[in-house]
Amino acid sequence: MALVSLKSIRVCSAGTPASRQVLLALSRSLRSVGGQRKPPNPSAVAMRELCSRDKTRYMFCRQNHVQLRIQALSVNDTVQLCGDTRSGPKADSRWMDEQVFFRKLNSLSTSKEIFKFLSSLEVMSDIMALGALQRISEVEVDADGLKNPEEVLENEVFKALCFQFEFEASKLSNAGLLNALQALIKLRIDPESTLMASLLSESEERLATRQLAVEQLCSLAESLLELEGPSCATLGQIMNHIQEEDTENWTPREMTMVYKMLQATVREGEQYHDLLNRMNSATLAIADQLSPNFTSMILNSLVVLQQTRAVSLVIALCKHSVKHVPYFTDDELVNVLDAFLCFGHREQSFTDALETHVPKSISTMHPETVSKVMQYCCQKTILSKPIFDAVAECFISVADRFTTSQIAECIVPFGTLNYLPPSASSLFRKLETVLHTRFSQFQPHTLLNLLHSCVLIQRYPVNFLPKIFSPYFLQHLQAQPPGLDRFVASQLTRLFLTVTLECPFYEGPKLLPKYQVKAFLTPHCSLDFHLLKRVKAGLLYLLKKRIYFASEVSTPYFYIVDIEIKLDEEGFVLPAAQCEEVHRRIALCVDGRNRFCINSHNLLGEEAIKQRHLQLLGYKVVQVPFFEIESLNTSRKMAEYLHKKIFPRTYGLGC
Repeated sequence: MALVSLKSIRVCSAGTPASRQVLLALSRSLRSVGGQRKPPNPSAVAMRELCSRDKTRYMFCRQNHVQLRIQALSVNDTVQLCGDTRSGPKADSRWMDEQVFFRKLNSLSTSKEIFKFLSSLEVMSDIMALGALQRISEVEVDADGLKNPEEVLENEVFKALCFQFEFEASKLSNAGLLNALQALIKLRIDPESTLMASLLSESEERLATRQLAVEQLCSLAESLLELEGPSCATLGQIMNHIQEEDTENWTPREMTMVYKMLQATVREGEQYHDLLNRMNSATLAIADQLSPNFTSMILNSLVVLQQTRAVSLVIALCKHSVKHVPYFTDDELVNVLDAFLCFGHREQSFTDALETHVPKSISTMHPETVSKVMQYCCQKTILSKPIFDAVAECFISVADRFTTSQIAECIVPFGTLNYLPPSASSLFRKLETVLHTRFSQFQPHTLLNLLHSCVLIQRYPVNFLPKIFSPYFLQHLQAQPPGLDRFVASQLTRLFLTVTLECPFYEGPKLLPKYQVKAFLTPHCSLDFHLLKRVKAGLLYLLKKRIYFASEVSTPYFYIVDIEIKLDEEGFVLPAAQCEEVHRRIALCVDGRNRFCINSHNLLGEEAIKQRHLQLLGYKVVQVPFFEIESLNTSRKMAEYLHKKIFPRTYGLGC
């Protein structure tokens, strides 16, 4: 297919009954999947007979353009115009240069403008025709499908384009054929139409004769997935061809396309384990050559395909992504953040890049991207004040743009990491307003998680607690996964304990005992046992006997104390087992690195509220943070430190 003459087809269609028959038959073949189906298709054979009777007239009236001729092309060639030996197409005054054509085409934003522009042309190459078809699909298709089905599918210019693609599919290049197929799928053309049948038949014939390169195999697979889903039998044939290819010779684009195809077809990738191993090794060698888009797409595929063993590749891609942070689109950045979260990798230079990029770009970021950045910081316990401050300001300004789950993902990290931004008062006033207006929209577990994070930083949601402690809410909480497991019950209990200790004015419903835990759920990693052992050795050196202190002590108030020391009225240490004459209890909080934000001395929210509550319950809380005792390498030095910390009034009088 070397040229399309749109003016000629328009003249013919207006002047002869035969042409109206062709267009009527064609319109029947372009049934939209999304809309109401039109009458059944005419016979494809009858249609071809009609065309063959007056082929020179209806195949875009080639007699009017004798200086151009059709030349059968190799399917591996790029489709180009082919002039005769005496004059080339560019010598024709009716010819528009392709670069000029595409600049004009890409400036048009509606199908009406595109069709008007195409109608002004006398001839155009099939590359231009394909570009027009793709541009129509770009401007007329949104998340809900084709915006103006009748305006597009009933337009004579559109029908002329489709007519040419249907009856000269064999003359298209591989790229042209498959791009046309994808554009028509995007436009929701009926898969059973003769147009689609012709393109699919030609595609499958070239697949069977091994004429398609890797990129084209992936393009065909994408189309088949859209039309038939993962169960399509032809996908297996495509995968067999791809497995025979040498992955070492693939371009970054080809590598990315195969990853995406595997992601869509096999998910966990077990069926093509050897292929994935070869791809992972080959990608590692070219990781530093990948564009932002390819880096993001491959990381996303590794997440979906659960490539947890491809550690070297994941690390290489995560490191490589650092330089792309300013250039990632919102969707690409979300994919990269998901990979960091999924594979547990931490890269300080990536965090530094985010700290530079997010505050500058947050005003244009999609809420999903903002919430994903906060989720990343929260899970990695990264307290980035520039990011948190920017997110707080963003939420104050445009909270209505966020979904309820995104709101929770943005606010919860403030409590988890125990940080109040400079705009804290405005931030929580805005949150309270949002809760009042959208309370019923929050899922029960999302709402509980949000309110629990607020009390960690002494922001008390007393206006909403009556609803939280109501039987109605608790039943809904129990009915939805994960139900009332120990983690959820711990959050409810901490809310109840907080209002009891810190909000004595609260007179609303209480949390019934059956919903309370006996002890707060404490992750095993929260206690640094190596550090605890060193502190216990120092205490033994100081107090002489092991009976004078106890470790990991359960209290009646849901908390577990790392080390407890009891004193009588005169300040003497009592045996840990003694219950009478106890005048004062000392709670030693042995805070290892995992109780602080990463690379910080900022205590995490749950540990901060624990120490606050223990003080309110009458304990003398003595914090023993890792950064104060790491350099104390003997029991004597540890004992001196503890003496000064626990008994400051007697320090210097000897142990």
